[in-house]
Amino acid sequence: MSEETTATPRGQRKVLEGVVISTKMDKTAVVSIERMEKHEKYKKYIRRHSKLYAHDETNQASVGDLVRVVECRAMSKLKRFRLTEITRKN
Repeated sequence: MSEETTATPRGQRKVLEGVVISTKMDKTAVVSIERMEKHEKYKKYIRRHSKLYAHDETNQASVGDLVRVVECRAMSKLKRFRLTEITRKN
């Protein structure tokens, strides 16, 4: 019996951009992601935001930085994203 060695492609991971709102935890940055949604009834656009906990291995992000985060395995109860780059320093 021969095993197939062809690797199956991984699913695309979510890549999001947001602003760091807290760095008080060790190796963790809290990132606010903002999006625009259209209201179903009034058809106006509403600003919505989500708070994500991102793993920052080197503690390089600071409050106010624009960062890019990517989805990864669960690192703790709330941490499901990893900081990949700092787009704009504050």
